[in-house]
Amino acid sequence: MGIEKRRLPGYGLSFGISILFLSLFVFLPLAALSLRFLEISPSDVLKIVSGARVRSALLLSLGISFLAAFVNVFLGVLVAWVLTRYTFPGRALLNALVDLPFAVPTAVAGIALTTLYAPQGWFGKVFATFGVDVAFTRSGIFVALLFVGFPFVVRTVQPVLAELDTDTEAAAQTLGAGPWRCFFSVTLPSIIPSILTGFSLAMARGLGEYGSVVFISGNMPLRTEILPLLIMTKLEQFDMRGAVVLAVLMLSLSFLLLFGINKAQMLLMRRRGAR
Repeated sequence: MGIEKRRLPGYGLSFGISILFLSLFVFLPLAALSLRFLEISPSDVLKIVSGARVRSALLLSLGISFLAAFVNVFLGVLVAWVLTRYTFPGRALLNALVDLPFAVPTAVAGIALTTLYAPQGWFGKVFATFGVDVAFTRSGIFVALLFVGFPFVVRTVQPVLAELDTDTEAAAQTLGAGPWRCFFSVTLPSIIPSILTGFSLAMARGLGEYGSVVFISGNMPLRTEILPLLIMTKLEQFDMRGAVVLAVLMLSLSFLLLFGINKAQMLLMRRRGAR
């Protein structure tokens, strides 16, 4: 006679609280936004989305968010590798500094970055000598999104690297594989799902980032105006329909991004399991 597995205690209560929390703080706000969106006619939606200012802001937000997340993948994997594979003085401090963009208010980050990269700032002076302007340009937006998205990659890759069995890497090196071949053939396939997670989180954060970008971008329409700023502009102008349409557009893009990355992760895990 087999032993019946007991359900974990508190299942009903914890499940009910989880559903209540998700309903109050996730499902209901999104449902209210969707209902408000459905009140707008398709012709008005098309008119709002097809505007030159909206298209410029959308392409700018998508392009720079993707580029910043892509660069953060390389920087984040490098920092995660250093923190997990090496022991050195100041390691704990460096590990704590990774979380700084999480803790610093976005407005404070924007002011700090603008101060550094302004034409008279510490870094801005250096770039100015080469004829490069960072603050109040698209480059400033890229710098801000690098700052806010960097921790997402590090914190998703670092635990996976820490749990990897280094015996497999040692065996590959014993069989003659060099360090780079060992990394690309043994280590990298194991951390690709976490890299995809970090990339998607960093890009989703970049798409919705407002506080740090609004100070350093210059907010020039058709040049450095991002989509979240355009939503705030429409709210200030009491254009609620335009703000709702753009909010639903951003929500849809973020959902599609996260859904696509999750599907890619599932496919990678199935392929690894089939081997």
